[in-house]
Amino acid sequence: MKSIFTLATALWLCCGVAFSQQSKKTLQVSSPDSKLQITVDLSKTLSYSVTYEGEPFILDSPISLTLQDGSELGKSPRYRTDFTFSHNRFLRPIYGFESSIQENCNELIISFKGDYSVAFRAFNDGMAYRWITKFSGGMIIKDETATFNFADNFNAYFHPDKFDNSFESDYELKPIDKFKGMSSMPLLVELPQGRKAIVMESDLLDYPGMHLVTDSLVKGSVKGVFANHPKNWLKGGMRDFNLKVTETHDFIAQTNGSRSLPWRIVGISNQDQDLLKNQLVYILASDSKIGDISWIKPGKVSWDWWNALNLFNVPFKTGINNKTYEYYIDFAAENKLEYVILDEGWSDPQNMFSVKETLDLPELAKYAKEKNVRLILWCVWHTLDRQMEDAFELFEKWGIAGVKVDFIDRDDQVAVNFYEKTLKSAADHKLLVDFHGAFKPTGLEKTYPNCITREGVKGLEWNKFSDKGISPDHDVLLPFTRMVAGPMDYTPGAMQNMTATNWRMINEQPMSQGTRCHQLAMYVIYYSPLQMLSDSPTTYQDEIECMHFLSNVPTVWSETVPLTSKVGDYVTIARKNGNKWWLGSMTDWTATEYDVKLSFLDAGTEYEMESFVDGPNSERDGRDYQRKLTRVKKGDTVHISMSPGGGFAACFKPVFN
Repeated sequence: MKSIFTLATALWLCCGVAFSQQSKKTLQVSSPDSKLQITVDLSKTLSYSVTYEGEPFILDSPISLTLQDGSELGKSPRYRTDFTFSHNRFLRPIYGFESSIQENCNELIISFKGDYSVAFRAFNDGMAYRWITKFSGGMIIKDETATFNFADNFNAYFHPDKFDNSFESDYELKPIDKFKGMSSMPLLVELPQGRKAIVMESDLLDYPGMHLVTDSLVKGSVKGVFANHPKNWLKGGMRDFNLKVTETHDFIAQTNGSRSLPWRIVGISNQDQDLLKNQLVYILASDSKIGDISWIKPGKVSWDWWNALNLFNVPFKTGINNKTYEYYIDFAAENKLEYVILDEGWSDPQNMFSVKETLDLPELAKYAKEKNVRLILWCVWHTLDRQMEDAFELFEKWGIAGVKVDFIDRDDQVAVNFYEKTLKSAADHKLLVDFHGAFKPTGLEKTYPNCITREGVKGLEWNKFSDKGISPDHDVLLPFTRMVAGPMDYTPGAMQNMTATNWRMINEQPMSQGTRCHQLAMYVIYYSPLQMLSDSPTTYQDEIECMHFLSNVPTVWSETVPLTSKVGDYVTIARKNGNKWWLGSMTDWTATEYDVKLSFLDAGTEYEMESFVDGPNSERDGRDYQRKLTRVKKGDTVHISMSPGGGFAACFKPVFN
């Protein structure tokens, strides 16, 4: 990542060296706009509370860190010093949905006797805290107490999960005290006055991921839980693609004694659409550890697995062979798609060097390069872990662009460390990495920009093997929950679009729920620098208008403007790339219409708006759409009318007379 410091200040506003512990019972730090205030209580167990515009939304919440030797950091804390200073800089990511991200916050760092500190940051759109230790040698962390005591028993969107699954489930909206079990993050909480809070984490390195459970003794309270450090494991799960933990240690992390632990984040929004631009996870992640980043190229991908290699009207038998993949490559080249994925089947999943005998992979990679297309190879994570260096060296020799690493399905410390190990080695060989069967993003795409996207979402693939599939109700919730954490490989692009009544699960010929325009809008709304085209090339070739849209829609953006949106009901986003603007809207199973003012367009420029709108018969056949061309300018209004499960997608191209 390139960081340009337009304003970098370290204003030492207060230094508590001269104060005794008894005189320091509480400390405070406020956001730059003074609306959000964090109060830290040092009296007994270290705790924090948060207000927004004077209204409490997090009450006194204890935090601590328990070490293997029995010491508990934060328990009866012995205050030493505190410092408050400001951060104000602009980050310039090499890709993202904004070309410039402002990091603007005030930070309070409190040091304690015992060689540890806690940092609190107050942003205009949220707060975060982290532990900092200064021990010589290593340390073993037995447990961490991370508490979020909300001011009332608010409703929240929980994501039921376990320590050993794919992090792909439906969200459950219920009062905090009614949720049972464990939830992965982000956790979205409904506050009074239409506000929302969202709990996340960032800079997760060499440490287990945090999950959340409710506190049965305190209504409105959630607290962090962590997987114990694995001791033994065995192959298991589907076709032995997983490593199932069979025994654990009695601690969560064994790590360096001098380090910063992950950030615990609570974002806040006044309006639902504000969530769509919250970048706290990215901002708080460590800066890039990769030197040369010139080879990292976002783009679109023709994907084979979802469409089951179904090509029609071709003069050869389709399957895992060079003729089939040459067709995918030709399709990608003709439509300006940068990549083709070879998913499961190109090799033995337990041995990447055992390539299917019907494939000449070096020759296929050479053919792709001649067409200005590159290949990405799927693999099982523990196979890659065993064969990583030799495999990556071979892939680099062949000219492979990257790997899609699947079935990790854990976020204990061992699994988390695998991510960093993979990205380091992949960067050495100039390979992109797409993690599937993965936990939510924690800013790793900033620290290792070759972490180009990841799953960690119940995406389109569930239409292939779930009786319920993926509904538009689920689709419109994702931008306000999972996607706030970072890039999301939902894998959109279905051209067989069905109503709720007509949809069926058919693995070999899958279809989506909702309309065609619902799918097209995902390419604007769902942010993924490596974006899939999930349907088959021959299907897209029969859909010339839609394919033209998909060929041209970018995967990264210079500016994002959230518009009319309501969590779980509908969402509208405008994004810019170059001199073009793009607009996407989606709704749930309820027909929706509203006006959108084109205030985001550049002043003094006339645009041709190419729009894709739900057709008059889309309530009966989701494939029905209309393409329209209209001249518009800044300040004009567009009426968006969406059928049940519908959508709206548009491109605004400047008119040069």
